[in-house]
Amino acid sequence: MTRKLLTTVAAGALFATAFAPAAFSQTAPQPADSAAPTQAAPADPAAPKPPITPDVTKPAGDAAQAPAPAATTDTAEAGYITEQAPDQISANTYIGQSVYNGNNESIGSVNDLIMKKDGGLVAAIVGVGGFLGIGEKNVAVPMDKITVAQNTQDGSVKLTTSETAESLKAAPEFKTLAMQSAEKAPATGTALPTDATSTGSTTAK
Repeated sequence: MTRKLLTTVAAGALFATAFAPAAFSQTAPQPADSAAPTQAAPADPAAPKPPITPDVTKPAGDAAQAPAPAATTDTAEAGYITEQAPDQISANTYIGQSVYNGNNESIGSVNDLIMKKDGGLVAAIVGVGGFLGIGEKNVAVPMDKITVAQNTQDGSVKLTTSETAESLKAAPEFKTLAMQSAEKAPATGTALPTDATSTGSTTAK
């Protein structure tokens, strides 16, 4: 009886010794893996946020765009003429210039120029006859009948025409729009008001 009890105790001790390490390994806490990522604790919304450092290697918004070109002050690029060209003549150069015939004789002088509204000369108004501008007649000579010789150094011109003094004096007079309007206006005479007041002397009574 005693031997059977000892055998049972020995068998129980052997069983406990064999399975105790296995049970311990299942309940023992596992060491943390250093390679595994750690989960950060949720951020406190009341905690101050760290400053954001801009990435200077990347363009930011409008700063990446090229700067707009500066406005140019060159008026020539804007379509304006800044210098008189050798083939251009000022209207003031025409006014007052003598007009010469084929014999290099002055037959009149330019008093005005007629131009189109969209540009281009039509005729030169040449005053002929008279003396010192008195009694002269204005004749519109078409520009295709006038030859212009210009000195490219100083801009002076010499005007020559195939017309003669006699042909210009016989030509019809040129009338401006103002002259035509004045001729069409009815002539109305206005009588001056008469003074009906009379003067007299008074005597004291």
